[in-house]
Amino acid sequence: MSRKFAIALSFSFLLHIVLAAVLLMGDFDSEPKVAPKVVQVQTIQATIVDKSKIEAQVNKIKQKKLDDAKQLKDLEQQVASARVKRAKEEKRIKALERQRKKKLLEKKAADSAAKKALSKANAAEKIRKQKEEEQKIAEQATADAKAKRLKEEIAAKKADDLLKKKAAERKRKEQEAQERARQQEMLEQQMAEEMAVRQQARYQQTMSEVGRFTALIRQTIQGNLITDRSTMEGKSCKLTISLAPSGFVTNVVIGKGDQVVCSASKTAIYKAGTLPVSKDPEVFKEMRTISLTVVPEF
Repeated sequence: MSRKFAIALSFSFLLHIVLAAVLLMGDFDSEPKVAPKVVQVQTIQATIVDKSKIEAQVNKIKQKKLDDAKQLKDLEQQVASARVKRAKEEKRIKALERQRKKKLLEKKAADSAAKKALSKANAAEKIRKQKEEEQKIAEQATADAKAKRLKEEIAAKKADDLLKKKAAERKRKEQEAQERARQQEMLEQQMAEEMAVRQQARYQQTMSEVGRFTALIRQTIQGNLITDRSTMEGKSCKLTISLAPSGFVTNVVIGKGDQVVCSASKTAIYKAGTLPVSKDPEVFKEMRTISLTVVPEF
């Protein structure tokens, strides 16, 4: 309503300004004035004013003034009505404002009571949640301790089983090692025995060959020996002969014995030059340096 009143008031003010401007522009009740003559070089013009048009214009303005007056009156009535309505509205608004303030106070009181109740409830809920949390923590701690103890028991059992397994494995390996050592010892002993038997057999064979070649060497010496029964009979000479792999005599050392027999035997050996020897390296090794006793045969 206040807005409508302001619009009406503005319109009325504008209307009054327009009317005042019209009235100041001329007197419509007097006769119309004749425009002054204007003299120009060689030209005279006269302006004839149509009186009927002016009167029509004046009547139109007067009618407008009446319409504006009526409109102004209507506006004033509307303004008065608006003022009454505004007064009623302000009264109603004040009543509503009192009710609002009253309700606001009631709401504040209710909110305060609710806030206190909520605070109390929140405190109680907080205590409940705290106790519940403490219980959960205690239960979790118990569960963790139980789980830890179970885990430790499992770990201890695994460690014990592992130790037992390792001990059994170590014992098994020790037994296997002992058995392998025993078998290895038996095998080595058997191989040693077999080797000894083979070596003995080989040695016997070698010595047999050495003996055979020694006999051949002795026969060769006897074949080249110049004998004299009167000086050599019943006498002998021990000799040590060094031989090359080819049987070539490299040296002859006279040992104990008769000088005549020894001298004749040495001569017989060098006369032969080469004595019988084995091509077997092992046999030759045993007879590279050979000792024998020469007994002249008659």
